[in-house]
Amino acid sequence: MTTITAQETEELIEEVEETVSHRDTIETVIASMAEEGTAMVNQAKTGWKFRYGTVDVMVSLTGEEATDTFTVVATVMPLPVQNELELFRLLLEKNATDTFEARFAIEADQVIVVSSRSVEDLSAAEISRIIAIVASIADEYDEELKEKFPPLNPSA
Repeated sequence: MTTITAQETEELIEEVEETVSHRDTIETVIASMAEEGTAMVNQAKTGWKFRYGTVDVMVSLTGEEATDTFTVVATVMPLPVQNELELFRLLLEKNATDTFEARFAIEADQVIVVSSRSVEDLSAAEISRIIAIVASIADEYDEELKEKFPPLNPSA
């Protein structure tokens, strides 16, 4: 019987993690979360989109180098809405208490949930956690926020 040291075990784990690309991990996570038939990937395998509950989630990866970026974004609701100041205050409060590694933000007249980090030392567990957090928070709050803060111009 051959025994290996803790150091050798760590080295083997690192070797295995290095052979599985971030792209492969992202696709595996999305396959487990996406509603059937909703997952799409761009040709370069640097962007993915899928439906989770009532929200669309976008995942992007600029590359596999330590300085590259992994980003997850989910759209919550369009702007403008009635009582925007109240909405913005609520989102800032939620950022402080409810969003973990993610945060509410505004991009192109949309309220989004976003999380982004460098690829350096990014593990499969972190990829899974970040995608799950962003998707879950957006899906949890989208309908409630749309109801509480209706569009400023409902016919638009």
